Amino acid sequence: MLTRERIRSGWIQELVRAQGLPGVLDEAELAASRAACLARRPPGADVWVFGYGSLIWNPCFHFVERRVVTVPGWHRRFCLWTSIGRGSPERPGLMLGLEPGGSCRGVAFRIADADVESELDIVWRREMVTAAYRPTWVIAHGAAETVRAIAFTINRDHPRYAGRLEEERIVEALATARGPVGACCDYLFNTVAHLEALGVPDRRLRQLCRRVRERQAREVFAPTPMPAQEILQG
Repeated sequence: MLTRERIRSGWIQELVRAQGLPGVLDEAELAASRAACLARRPPGADVWVFGYGSLIWNPCFHFVERRVVTVPGWHRRFCLWTSIGRGSPERPGLMLGLEPGGSCRGVAFRIADADVESELDIVWRREMVTAAYRPTWVIAHGAAETVRAIAFTINRDHPRYAGRLEEERIVEALATARGPVGACCDYLFNTVAHLEALGVPDRRLRQLCRRVRERQAREVFAPTPMPAQEILQG
């Protein structure tokens, strides 16, 4: 499980460097990216962070309030390859990103003003390791109020951007990939379970769950091939 302590220790960065992957942001670059995002903060606005994947069920940062919200103009999609975390170089996994168009339901977390710097440092070390995302201020509609929130939208110029993949390829990656943080399928299953518990199910992700489980069942119950010698003797 990814934890706050692991993130602060630089564990994610070390995983990336160990694979020789390019583009790891150093301390100065992370700080500059975070400062640039805060400079675009709407005047007088609280700092909210929008979770649409694992941030929903494992945020790792401290917050003082959370709300179920809808973000218009963006939709979640499995569109980012990962060979760390929940994948490997041999079997890369897929992570969610926010793509333009449609809408996305998830959770907005409010960070206390006094904790903005320390808690966004955690968020940036987790989400902006290689700048595969772009921190973007989005509109988030809640039941009682609309707020502005930081969302990590996909960086389409990044080499790990997967684009629009065929569903069969997405299912294969989610069903078979595994890395130091765990199985890629658990990322999907946990996201779907928590969205449904919050009362905002995602029909597309639910369908992927079904197909991934079917793919894994075929693997488990596939007959073991008989060695050629036994076939001849039989």
